[in-house]
Amino acid sequence: MTTDLQLNPGRELTPEEKSKIETYKNSINFNDSNQLIQYGAAAQNRLTSFADAVLTSVRSKDMGEIGEILINLTVDLKNFDGATERKGLFGSVKKKIARLQSEYSKVETNIGKIELELSKHNQTLLKDIYLFDRQYQENRAYFRELTLYIQAGEEKLEEMHQVTLPEMQKEVQTSNNVEQAQLYRDLEQQVTRFEKKIHDLKLSRTISMQLAPQIRMVQNNSATMIDKIQSTLVNTIPLWKNQMVLSLGLAHTQQALNVQKAVTDTTNELLKRNSEMLKQSTAEIAKESERGIVDIDTIKKANEDLFQAMDDLLRIQAEGREKRIAAEVELKAAEDELKKRLLPDNRKCVTRILGGGEVSPSLQPACAVFRYPLCGALPRNAPKDSEE
Repeated sequence: MTTDLQLNPGRELTPEEKSKIETYKNSINFNDSNQLIQYGAAAQNRLTSFADAVLTSVRSKDMGEIGEILINLTVDLKNFDGATERKGLFGSVKKKIARLQSEYSKVETNIGKIELELSKHNQTLLKDIYLFDRQYQENRAYFRELTLYIQAGEEKLEEMHQVTLPEMQKEVQTSNNVEQAQLYRDLEQQVTRFEKKIHDLKLSRTISMQLAPQIRMVQNNSATMIDKIQSTLVNTIPLWKNQMVLSLGLAHTQQALNVQKAVTDTTNELLKRNSEMLKQSTAEIAKESERGIVDIDTIKKANEDLFQAMDDLLRIQAEGREKRIAAEVELKAAEDELKKRLLPDNRKCVTRILGGGEVSPSLQPACAVFRYPLCGALPRNAPKDSEE
């Protein structure tokens, strides 16, 4: 990009510029070190301040906030779309419509906030563009001023190298004056330092040249964002609002369609169920009407149970009779055995039964009841049955 800041060396200087060059050149005093040091310093300081301001503007022009706002708007719209796509049962139609209206109100509120924020950013960017225009013009003036300082300094240096230093060198050589020689050396050092100063001014001018496209780049970025924001405010957001209204209307239509479909399906299901119940109940009634009071299977089962009960009764009675007969035989045998034991001829001496020895006092009452004789004590090894 070609700028007005690039001065054409071949162009004719204006009278005002020529006057400034002469003023700057005449103000150069090589005998004043402080004046040489400060030569062009005011323009350099202003240029440095401009560079800092421009760099600060470049760093601060992060449009992330606008990007985040647009992202939040997109998320809200997606949430609204998600709400319109949710499906519910017949009983939740009213709740779903209320949820859609709530989502629409939320999105509408957020869009209003976003419009306000975007408008604020738009105004800020417009102010920045105006500021960049001013910076560009001021930087252009500083560039020209530095160029005049440099041209004046170069003309002064040429004068020093072509006239002043050679004349002073001849005087030193002819006079052999030590003091004059020192003055020549000091002047020569001052000229060298001034050459470095002019070099620094040229570097500052180069920085000024670099600032020009930087300012325009930032300005163009701001202008691009303004166009984007304007497009969002004028086109995108109204379009989204219209689409949300259409989405809500379509959601209402879809919900009404779902309600009607549910009513139709319910009616058909009810008719089918009633017809099936009618068919089933009619068949059951007819079948029941043809049945007797008691089923033949029930009568057969009752007879079988009765016959089984009678058989069981006879069997149990026979088994009881047989058990009683067997018990009477056993009772008779027990009585005979008892009588046999109680007869006198069959009694035995208790002492012998016990194997001899004294009868224990605890057995004597029993012997008296059963009338067993108490024999005298016999030796344990005496014969028992053989003597009887």
